Amino acid sequence: MKLLEGKVAIVTGAARGIGKSVAIRFAQEGCNIAFTDLSIDENARATMNEIENLGVKVKAYASNAANYEETHEVVATIAKDFGKVDILVNNAGITRDGLMMRMNEQQWDMVININLKSAFNFIHALTPIMMKQKSGSIINMSSVVGVHGNAGQANYSASKAGMIGLAKSVAQELGSRGIRANAIAPGFIATEMTHQLSEEVRAEWAKQIPLRRAGTPEDVANAALFLASDLSSYITGQVIQIDGGMNT
Repeated sequence: MKLLEGKVAIVTGAARGIGKSVAIRFAQEGCNIAFTDLSIDENARATMNEIENLGVKVKAYASNAANYEETHEVVATIAKDFGKVDILVNNAGITRDGLMMRMNEQQWDMVININLKSAFNFIHALTPIMMKQKSGSIINMSSVVGVHGNAGQANYSASKAGMIGLAKSVAQELGSRGIRANAIAPGFIATEMTHQLSEEVRAEWAKQIPLRRAGTPEDVANAALFLASDLSSYITGQVIQIDGGMNT
């Protein structure tokens, strides 16, 4: 029996990177996948084909996760298309880095809206569905900078810290209805974003990590699988740092 056999998951921002790895890992364990992105581009179609080849149902939806009305509409459509929703992974996110004294209002608002408001939108839309089912697992993709902060990332750190607080609050509000909410805080993960850094910078990062390597999207996906499955049935309101011991 696969860990997520017959389950249905929504993964936001899953056309590439960590979100894609989470969606694929879930599908490997028998989960049907609904994923969202701003547009259904070549990356999204490739992800959909890869998941479809794993023998599960998959559908991609073009939706702006930061938009309240669009999110409620797409969640209603997904629930109709799949019949239920068991798992939500709030993964949609961007960065607009800059020192506080140079950061403008647009940089702040964009990151807060796309990273944090999107999580609120999806949780708000899915709460009645999960309450009716009396079950559900919500996973917010936070970051170690949401736990420890980081110079030059005040907006990103604030959004990711907010996702932790959101998960903890939802865990307390909805636990009696069988709904769990947790957060994952990845550290230095090898993605398209980090590959833009120079080899020297990446090597310097690795020296600061006890395991002496960057994490992989698969490392994060495995933690998400644990939190999505019944293996974590008595775990809620927690933050798991996937950082190779960087912030112990």
